[in-house]
Amino acid sequence: MKQLTQITPEASTHWVGDGFPVRNLISIPRDARDTSPFLMLDFAGPYDFKPASAPRGVGEHPHRGFETVTIVYQGEVAHRDTSGNSGVIGPGDVQWMTAASGVLHEEFHSPAFTQKGGTLEMAQLWVNLPAREKMSAPRYQAILDAQIPAIALPKDAGSVRVIAGDYEGTKGPALTYSPINVWDLRLNTDHRVAFTLPEGWTTLVVVLRGQVAVGDMTIVIGQTAHFTRAGNAIAIKAEKDSLALLLSGKPLDEPIAHYGPFVMNTEKELSEAIDDFRSGRFGKLEHGY
Repeated sequence: MKQLTQITPEASTHWVGDGFPVRNLISIPRDARDTSPFLMLDFAGPYDFKPASAPRGVGEHPHRGFETVTIVYQGEVAHRDTSGNSGVIGPGDVQWMTAASGVLHEEFHSPAFTQKGGTLEMAQLWVNLPAREKMSAPRYQAILDAQIPAIALPKDAGSVRVIAGDYEGTKGPALTYSPINVWDLRLNTDHRVAFTLPEGWTTLVVVLRGQVAVGDMTIVIGQTAHFTRAGNAIAIKAEKDSLALLLSGKPLDEPIAHYGPFVMNTEKELSEAIDDFRSGRFGKLEHGY
């Protein structure tokens, strides 16, 4: 069994733009060297927005060197980037954007959600790219809820949506640059479930709703459980009906040079990314949905 090593504390909420009240559950400065290939995870909401005339969100900003994975639970988010990709994702949908050599993009509440208002709840995960892929061409995957297989857990313990990787022979639709699992868990109260995971991989469980236990340790909303890379399984018991992300991946174990929205391997590459952005080499974003 993989052993629980730490539980990160609950984080306070801060705003990203005017549309995303987020808690930072995995942090690059604090965690990234131990959570490779996962860099960061923000959880937004649940938060109730009133109808508005102008969309709320975060305006044009750059990324290079990694991927953003946006999972929507409630509400709708609209995206546009300099690679010509745009679209709206709603409940159950996932947007997997590979920034790689560099994109500018913006994320706002969709026009329909802006007009009607409602509850927004979503998670955004940053996945690091191997050094050899950091300057590859950007890529965009819009993954709809209907494309994501949902597997019932034994003894009515809940279900697993396989966004990426493989669960008991069922593969997720996301294309990845290194071996990872991104599993979206729904766990039923008082049920215990064991998950088989690869030896040597990073393993994290992030609680988004409810409350779970690992052994005699309780993990509540907004906390992340970290496990040893040694071992090939973990066991979780739901103490309440719970929503969680189980993240596991083969560590890259490469140097990390980070500044804001850029994640490279060396300070020289980081300086080049900043210079390319400031010089306009990330392209021009065409506005309007």
